[in-house]
Amino acid sequence: MSLQDVKLASQKCADCPIRHRAVCSRCEPEELALLEEVKFYRSYAAGQTVIWSGDRMDFVASVVSGIATLTQTLEDGRRQMVGLLLPSDFVGRPGRGTAAFDVTATTDLVMCCFRRKPFEEILANTPHIANRLLEMTLDELDAAREWMLLLGRKTAREKIASLIAIIARRDAALGRRTPGRRFSFELPLTREAMADYLGLTLETVSRQMSALKRDGVIELEGKRGITIPDVDRLIEEAGDDSDGGFPG
Repeated sequence: MSLQDVKLASQKCADCPIRHRAVCSRCEPEELALLEEVKFYRSYAAGQTVIWSGDRMDFVASVVSGIATLTQTLEDGRRQMVGLLLPSDFVGRPGRGTAAFDVTATTDLVMCCFRRKPFEEILANTPHIANRLLEMTLDELDAAREWMLLLGRKTAREKIASLIAIIARRDAALGRRTPGRRFSFELPLTREAMADYLGLTLETVSRQMSALKRDGVIELEGKRGITIPDVDRLIEEAGDDSDGGFPG
């Protein structure tokens, strides 16, 4: 166990930065106490594999900080990124003993893990956790459908704008912030990772990011800083006809 894991081990659920969005968000104190008994933390360096597809998975987990990718490898060796795991997202599936996808840390990653068998027992007897997990699963299904539209029908510019909007929306929700028309956050992905996830070339991502900056849709600050001067304009550029999921 690393020094960071030792420090994390002393963290209480009530003090967790993702407490209000994670699978335990609706737990009562006595239910949190049950989870405390079966939880442990793991940290991973950027680029490190959390688990390979098909490997036995003896835990489920919530992402506390950082980002991981879900990747599927085809028989001929081609790889496709099929999902992003952002803070508060749930990893693993109760009732399934093996991993369905490769999970890789894109940035330095911290996960709050629960031993799978005890978690399944708690899940069966704790409606607050079961209901929240169902809600998160349905949200993930909606996101997957949205992503099918993005990959299949949107232009390169719309794809970039959509990804920026998705990450900004999650950043706002985790910070319990209601973004004004001007909103700043740190982009946790490199342009290479964005290209991989969106099915674009690195050159296309760089060109479209520069175009969005030139047109005043985004402002770039340093390597990862992004400011959205007008959220409505970004949503429009993403090709969406709604508010993009941003709280009003």
